[in-house]
Amino acid sequence: MKLQKIVLRKMKMEFKTPFEVSFGAMKDKHFIAVEFHTKDHVGYGDCSAFAHPYYNEETTTTAWHIMQDFLVPLLFSKDEISHPEEAYSLFAHIRRNKMAKAAFDCALWDLYAKERNIPLAKALGGTKDKVETGVSIGIQPSATDLLRVVEHHLSEGYRRVKIKIKPGKDINYLEAVRKEFGDIMLMADANSAYTLNDIDLFKELDHLNLLMIEQPLSHDDIVDHAKLQAVMKTRICLDESIHSVDDARHAIELGSTKTINIKVARVGGLTEAKKIHDLCQSFDIPVWCGGMLDTGIARAHNVAISSLPNYLFPGDVPASNRYWKQDLTTPELIIDKSAMIEVPQKPGLGFEPIPELMDAFTYEKKEIIR
Repeated sequence: MKLQKIVLRKMKMEFKTPFEVSFGAMKDKHFIAVEFHTKDHVGYGDCSAFAHPYYNEETTTTAWHIMQDFLVPLLFSKDEISHPEEAYSLFAHIRRNKMAKAAFDCALWDLYAKERNIPLAKALGGTKDKVETGVSIGIQPSATDLLRVVEHHLSEGYRRVKIKIKPGKDINYLEAVRKEFGDIMLMADANSAYTLNDIDLFKELDHLNLLMIEQPLSHDDIVDHAKLQAVMKTRICLDESIHSVDDARHAIELGSTKTINIKVARVGGLTEAKKIHDLCQSFDIPVWCGGMLDTGIARAHNVAISSLPNYLFPGDVPASNRYWKQDLTTPELIIDKSAMIEVPQKPGLGFEPIPELMDAFTYEKKEIIR
């Protein structure tokens, strides 16, 4: 892959409705889209960092700086990149900044697959023709409001429902959903809102037969999660704590988790996501694909990685119309009546950005020519 030009775009898209998690509510999403141009192809990536450092330490502002001032010069320092893993190694001495790196890593994988005229899923080693998706529901004003939202999404075909929770809006909300809808695939996501002082609450949640509880304790913790998992039947799923294959290994060896949410953006791209998948498979730890309120570009990468064999739980990879009035890629991503998404068979991502929408959502653009 001989890069001729890199294009960075600061972009903003508005959510259909505000999305609330334990650390706040968002009305729109700022993000950075990346284009890698060669003579014959364009590879696309999406930096999922938010405008504020609430999910992790990165923001769109810091990611733009890292991309422009460090990652681009490193890529252009090599005449040619033969495989995306080369760039992953090239960036290794830059600490953290995983979401900035992920956008570049993913764009290279898209380009790699297009140059070989194969689907991205196949390039990654995917084995599935379809992947199952679930729906993630933000914190609602009341349990009654939550029931109405869950009912709507179940009618759309979703079978796995993830409920965001925080202190005061947790067990009563989940009990209401279980009572109303019976034995659906139900899970909770705490986004690090609790401590071991809440252990009695979690023991109560054990009776609800949840699929899993995602990241209940601190965003950077592995040790306390092991203490919690030891007294619970329900799977603890780690999300924010896992940034690398070594983090995953440590968590598994400590007994801190029974499943891992692999977010491509959080771990630095498809290269590391595949490594974590392979490690977890070797330990018989099932994984699933998390999302970052993704646009069509990032979601396409998520579909591809979800086709790997150890992605055994439905992921947060919703239909195009889940968050956005109008998404920026074509064709529209839809789910069937069994909440399944077809894995694209076209070369690369299988979805193409719509040029006029890319321009409409862009508020700053930088072209860097070799």
